Amino acid sequence: MSVTDAVATGVPFSTLADTVLERLTATYAPAADPERAAPMRAYMKDVAPFLGLATPVRRALSRTVVAGLPRPDERDCTAIALRCWRLPEREYHYFAVDYLRRHARVCSSGFLPVARHLIATTSWWDTVDLLAAHVVGALVAADPALKADMDTWIVDDDLWIARTALLHQLRYKERTDTERLFTYCLRQSGHSDFFVRKAIGWCLREYAKTDPEAVRAFLARERGRFAPLSVREALKNIGA
Repeated sequence: MSVTDAVATGVPFSTLADTVLERLTATYAPAADPERAAPMRAYMKDVAPFLGLATPVRRALSRTVVAGLPRPDERDCTAIALRCWRLPEREYHYFAVDYLRRHARVCSSGFLPVARHLIATTSWWDTVDLLAAHVVGALVAADPALKADMDTWIVDDDLWIARTALLHQLRYKERTDTERLFTYCLRQSGHSDFFVRKAIGWCLREYAKTDPEAVRAFLARERGRFAPLSVREALKNIGA
């Protein structure tokens, strides 16, 4: 089974994934804190149930889960991520995101459909944004042919897929494809959803740390096409 077929045909076999999931569920579940779980779920707008693990606790537990385990390959990453996503509690999704961030370099362009599945399933900013900047961004940087996929994602009906296209260059700095960044912002300038408008401002604000004059000039030309939220976010650190 190829990685690109994994989403369609099921989780690929991985001995490492078996070990990780066995350790993960045995470590996370006993540490659950129901009193914390309820407000965490409410804060995340009921996107998923929570175990109630505070971030420092969760990350410490995660370190014990992966201690002594070998470096994964792409198949392992696919299996671990998809199996974590099948578990209801959000902390398991966070584990998968952190694992992928750590091992994104072992994944080829064939992992993009898996990333898309994760982004489009149980979607909220807490997982989508990290996958966009650290996983999808890394895949596109390693294989520029994937820019064509981003060109498709930016006009996707799923707002989280479009948001990912906007944010995938967030960590590129001097490597940013400026023309593509500005084009994507214009493509979604009329979007009615808060999360897309916020993402436009965020990606422009981040690029302004590298080239503030380019962002100023772009908004001087196109400001009228954007929601006030997007403009406000974009200019937050550089002024009008």
